Amino acid sequence: MAFDNTVVQIFANYCVAAAESMAYTLVRTAHSTFIKETEDFSCALITPEGLAFASPRTLGATWYIGLDYGPVLSRIEDYRPGDIAMTNDPYSGSVATHTPDIVMWKPVFYQGMLICFVGGHIHNTDMGGAVPASLSRTLTEIEQEGIRFPPVKIVREGVLDESLLDIMAANVRVPKQNRGDLMAQIAMLHNGEKRVLEIIERFGTADFCTGMDALLDYAERQARQVIATVPDGDYFFAEYADEDSVAGKPMRLALNLQIRGEEAILDYTGSDPQLASSLNMPTGGMVRHALALVGYHYVLYTLQDDILLNAGLDRPVRCVLPEGSVVNAVAPAAVGMRSLTCKLTHVLTFGAFSRAIPERLPACAAAGLAIMSVKTMDSDGRTLMASLGPVGGGAGGMPFGDGSDGSGANVAFLRNTPVEINEAEVPILMHRYCLVPDSGGPGRYRGGLGLCMEFQVFSPGTMVTARNRDRTHFASWGILGGQAGATARFTRNPEADHAEALGNTDIVHCQPGDVIRLVGCGAGGYGDPLDRLSEEVLRDVRCGYVSPERARTDYGVVLDHDRVSEEKTQALRRSMRDQSRVLPDAPFAYGPYRDAFETRWTRERYAALTDILASLPVAWRFFIKHQLFDGLAARYDKGEVVEGAAVIHELFEQLMKRYPALSPQRDSA
Repeated sequence: MAFDNTVVQIFANYCVAAAESMAYTLVRTAHSTFIKETEDFSCALITPEGLAFASPRTLGATWYIGLDYGPVLSRIEDYRPGDIAMTNDPYSGSVATHTPDIVMWKPVFYQGMLICFVGGHIHNTDMGGAVPASLSRTLTEIEQEGIRFPPVKIVREGVLDESLLDIMAANVRVPKQNRGDLMAQIAMLHNGEKRVLEIIERFGTADFCTGMDALLDYAERQARQVIATVPDGDYFFAEYADEDSVAGKPMRLALNLQIRGEEAILDYTGSDPQLASSLNMPTGGMVRHALALVGYHYVLYTLQDDILLNAGLDRPVRCVLPEGSVVNAVAPAAVGMRSLTCKLTHVLTFGAFSRAIPERLPACAAAGLAIMSVKTMDSDGRTLMASLGPVGGGAGGMPFGDGSDGSGANVAFLRNTPVEINEAEVPILMHRYCLVPDSGGPGRYRGGLGLCMEFQVFSPGTMVTARNRDRTHFASWGILGGQAGATARFTRNPEADHAEALGNTDIVHCQPGDVIRLVGCGAGGYGDPLDRLSEEVLRDVRCGYVSPERARTDYGVVLDHDRVSEEKTQALRRSMRDQSRVLPDAPFAYGPYRDAFETRWTRERYAALTDILASLPVAWRFFIKHQLFDGLAARYDKGEVVEGAAVIHELFEQLMKRYPALSPQRDSA
């Protein structure tokens, strides 16, 4: 059969339908809320070499198309019909990206021939370890993040290995839930095998094998066509997490995007060193690792929404991921919170591409998404654990419309969990679950609003996990005149006299009766807020999205008895335009916290820091980074005039005198 574009699309529809069927099976049979409601899972049809050639478009986390199963496929000696293999070890092939993600794959045989694999992952609510849900910024080594399985067969020729399940049950907090989800995952693979065999029966073995390659080739052509529309050049961008460790320093991610015709390089040189916390990404330095390319995938389907979702999209790009950095950590670094860092790589990539084509891409999405989980007990003393769902914000304002509220953009695949389900799963009482007024960044097109979740707990020993807490300080940026979104807030007993601001804490030990409130951040706005139609501002006020006060101060719209006073509005807007200031890094508006931070930690000083840290052994880098941050802050605190990047080298020379072990190590590097 000739695989022209029409046949390729027909074949793609069959394969995507098979992957969708796999996803539907998992959602319908899973036990944990995080899979059946939030949908943190993936599934795919995979070539014999380990590349995804088809995946769902409507269920689960679509960005896992970039996972290369090749390194783990080869760790199983031989495959037989009925086998299923699995791993959740981030350092065994760099396919599982933190311990809660169990990745499974099943060979598909037809008439004795290995044709392809079906595979996917599920995020288990808990895999044991030091804290409930296995993930926390406080953890510093992989051994604290729960039980790990290197690549191993969980099913051998149709027979389940119960001994592996017994080992898992002995190490996790809610073993029945884990077993139920694992069995659902196995059912998903059985369904995938069945659907693939049906396609083979229809197309034949030879055409099916040809079709796999044709789908990858077609996606590659689509990606190259999109990249070719971006002007050639080098485009630098940086993003920050509030903290690189508990009460630590800001964590920086840097990207130099290099566009050359139909190809691109994503160079992450300049990103922070490997951290003494769990924000590290275990990419293994693979030049096309999924974690480093998710933002690139989102840019592609922002620019062309009918693009095929498979690994062919990654052929025109490669990544530079310096070893021993936060984007390529080496064992035994903790990696459980790689999801926070990965989310930042998304908006980091958006920013780099926006330097090239700001008129075609939205403002920054609300990147501070937190996953709320509760470990508690019922009235009989039985341990209960559930994910309450994601709490973040919406999409950035777009070139043609407002960003979606509450969710969207790079986190749209994570569904919310209904309040009724949460209260049925664990003994809590939801007080509120709503949008946050005035949180979206002002713009011609407003940024999406943040979410607020507030609930009360009743059992002693309850622990609340707020995984990925961030954006308390650094805001989601606006673009082309749009302003940054509001930052996040996390509070215990917010209405009480003893209210406690929790900042970026991600593990909270609660007393019976405690109330927890998390307010997510808002997304950035697009375009000048003074260009927003006054009728749209009035609509936002009527809907409760924008307060009358902020309508005036942010948009220059004056309301009089629930109506727009056009004369006063025009006069106020003229005055505000006369007073508008030039942004320090046009066309981006980062918010006051980042603006102030980057007056001290300039790009030149970060370059000096990067050179110094790269010359040191990995074990020293995080420590020296903190010492240099403290040293520079002390200079400013003393009122000294601090100019240029030379001060960073001067501070390091002082540290070498204080720590003699540094000098010989550096000379031999």
